[in-house]
Amino acid sequence: MDWNRVEGNWKQLKGKVRERWGKLTDDDLQIIDGRRQQLEGKIQERYGVAKDQAKKDVEDWFSRLP
Repeated sequence: MDWNRVEGNWKQLKGKVRERWGKLTDDDLQIIDGRRQQLEGKIQERYGVAKDQAKKDVEDWFSRLP
């Protein structure tokens, strides 16, 4: 799966994102709108992690998608 499929299926994947990162709000998810960099930025903001860690977390989550 490539990231374009995440963008295209964002409405269905929002629930999985909320399961993984519960601190993200509905407004955050609307702003992210399937964009990887936005997701990484919001994870940094909400969880107070470094950019590299947010990127790694997203890569790990993405690699586990069916």
